[in-house]
Amino acid sequence: MESSSADSLPILSPVSSSGRRGAFPPIDDYAFLSDCETNCLIASSGSVEWMCVPRPDSPSVFGAILDRSAGHFRIGPYGKHVPAARRYLPGGMILETTWQTETGWLIVRDALVLGPWHNNMARSKTHRRTPMDWDAEHMLLRTVKCVSGTVELEMSCQPSFDYHRGGSRWEYTGKVYEEATAVAVNHPEAGPYLVLTTDLRIGLEGREARARTRMSEGDSVFVALSWSDLPAPATFDEAAKKMWTTAECWRRWITLGDFPDHPWRSYLQRSALTLKGLTYAPTGALLAAATTSLPETPGGERNWDYRYTWVRDSSFALWGLYTLGLDREANDFFNFLNDATTGDNGDALPLQVLYGIGGERRITEEILPNLSGYDNSRPVRIGNAAYNQDQHDIWGTMLDAVYLHVKSLQQVPESLWPMLERTVNAAISRWREPDRGIWEVRGEPQQFTSSKVMCWVALDRGARLAQLHSQFERAYEWFDIAEEIREDVLANGVDEEGVFTQTYGSRTLDASLLLVVLTRFLPPDDYRVKATVLAIADRLTVHGLVLRYDTDTTDDGLTGEEGTFTICSFWLVSALVEIGELERATQLCERLLGLASPLRLYAEEIDPHTGRHLGNYPQAFTHLALINAVTHVIRAEDSRQAGQFQPAHTPSNRPA
Repeated sequence: MESSSADSLPILSPVSSSGRRGAFPPIDDYAFLSDCETNCLIASSGSVEWMCVPRPDSPSVFGAILDRSAGHFRIGPYGKHVPAARRYLPGGMILETTWQTETGWLIVRDALVLGPWHNNMARSKTHRRTPMDWDAEHMLLRTVKCVSGTVELEMSCQPSFDYHRGGSRWEYTGKVYEEATAVAVNHPEAGPYLVLTTDLRIGLEGREARARTRMSEGDSVFVALSWSDLPAPATFDEAAKKMWTTAECWRRWITLGDFPDHPWRSYLQRSALTLKGLTYAPTGALLAAATTSLPETPGGERNWDYRYTWVRDSSFALWGLYTLGLDREANDFFNFLNDATTGDNGDALPLQVLYGIGGERRITEEILPNLSGYDNSRPVRIGNAAYNQDQHDIWGTMLDAVYLHVKSLQQVPESLWPMLERTVNAAISRWREPDRGIWEVRGEPQQFTSSKVMCWVALDRGARLAQLHSQFERAYEWFDIAEEIREDVLANGVDEEGVFTQTYGSRTLDASLLLVVLTRFLPPDDYRVKATVLAIADRLTVHGLVLRYDTDTTDDGLTGEEGTFTICSFWLVSALVEIGELERATQLCERLLGLASPLRLYAEEIDPHTGRHLGNYPQAFTHLALINAVTHVIRAEDSRQAGQFQPAHTPSNRPA
C-alpha cells in the first residue's frame, strides 16, 4: 500500500472531536452527487473525497473521507480551499462552486452524467428493471469557466483503489497529454480502471495525475473521469451539452412531484432528490446512505456500513416519495424485493433485514485496519452483520409501503401477492418472539414494543391488501389477529402513566414509539398517545432534539454515547402535529431545518450541543422523515381554519 505525507490532502480548518483544528471537513460540508448507479461526496475545497465504482457498495477509488491519504480528485484555484459560494442548480444534482481569488473568479460545475438510454445494441448485464428514457453514463464531469480576471487553476487526481489497499498507477492512453488511465497497482487486470479525459495537459507524477493552467476571463475547460467504454467529451462544447442533458434529466424527474407553494418547498425538493439519488436504478434497491463508517460517536466504535438496502429504510423512504406524488420508484423496489425473496428455482425465501443492492443476501462484515477512520474514529467497517438479525418491524414497514402504493390502484399486482402473503404469515408466526428491534441493537434480543406495533401494522395492512385482492376471508382473519396483537401490546407495553415503553415490562423510553400514532396503531386523541409523545418530547431529548433511547438503560451491546437521531426529531414534529401541538411542532421543525447542511442535506445524527452532523451521509431515513414532518406541518397550517387536517399516510378505516 502506498502512503506518504506528500500524497495526503492539505490540512483544513474544521474542529476535530478533540476540540483542535483537524484535517477532516465537517460531515455536513460535503455535497452529494448521484446518477442512480454511482454516487460521490465532494468537499467544499473542490475535492472528491468519497467515490466507489462501479456500484456504491464497491471498494472505494477515492476514500479521503476515511483517511486523508486514501485518494481524492480536486479541481480549483491554486492555493485556495474555501469557495465564495456553493449551491445545487435548482431542480437537480449538479453542483456549482464559485471561487474568488485576488485576481479573478471561477465557476466549477460537477455532475455524474445522465444521458439517453444507451444499451441499444445489446441488453444491459446489470439492469433488471424496466429501462427508462435516461441512463447513467458512468462519468464524473467537471467544467470550469473563468468569469472575471485571471485565475491559476490546478487539477489533482489521486485514486487509491480497493479502500486504499490497492494503490494506483497512471499511464498515458491518448495521443499527447489529453488522456490517461489509472489501474490498481496490485491487480491491474482485475479492474476497475479510471480514464481521465480533458482539454488540459495532464502530467503524471507517481500515483497523481496533475494539470495546471492560467485561465483568463472567458476561458473554459473540462475534465471527465470515466469507468466504462462510453465515450467521454472531446471538447468543452461536448462537455457543456452533457451537463445540460444531465440537468434536463433531473428537472424532468422532479417535475413529476407535487410540491406545495411554501417557503419550505426547497427542503422537500432537495430531500426528494436525495432519496432518488440513493436509489440503484439497475435493480430498484435504495441505499440507506452513501457512506460507510462515518461515526455516530466521534472517536468511538459506532461506525457502520450503510451502503445497502434495508427493507425498513427503503419502505419508509417510499412513504416520503409517495407523499410528494413520486411513487414510480415503488414499483422498482417491490420488484427488487420480489427478486430477493425468490430463489433460483422459484422457491420462496424469507424476507431479511437488509440486502446488497444487487439483491445479495450475505453481507459479510469486516474491519479495514489500514484506514485511520474519519476524525480517527475506528474501526472502519465494510459489510454489515445485521443482515441476519431478527428484526420483526420489517414486515410492517414493507406492507405499509405496499398498501400506500397500491390502494390508489384499487388492486394488488398479481406478481406481488405471494410475497405479501408470505410476509403476513411470517409476522403471524413470529410476533410473540423477542428480536433486535428497529435500532438493530447488538445486545440480547428483547420483547421490543415497537416491533410488536409494527407486527400489528403488518396484519392490519395485510388485511387491507387482502380486501383489495378479493381475499375477504383472509382479510377478516388477519384483522382479528391484528386486534390480538394490539391487546397484547396495550397489556404489556404501556406503563401505569399510559406511556409506551421500549420493551415489555420496562420503564425505558424509545423514540420508535412515536410510530404508535404515525402508523395509526392508536388514534391521535387516545390518552396513551398524548402521554407517550409528550414523555418523549420532555424526557428523551437534549436541547429539544430526540435521542433514540437512553444508552445507559438500553443494552445495545456497544460502549459510548451517541448524538440525537434526526429522524426521531422529525418523527416528533409529525407526532406533535397529530396530537394538536402545532405551535410546538412548527418551532421544532423550523429548528431542524435550520440545522441542515449548507446544501440542505442531513447525516444520521446531530450533536445537540454543537449542531455537528454525525453518522453516515446523506441518510435516507432522515430525509424521508423530513418530508413527512414538513408535510404534516404545512397541511395542518393550511387546514387550521377549515378544521380538516389530513395527515400523511392515513389508511382508510376498517369496513364494517
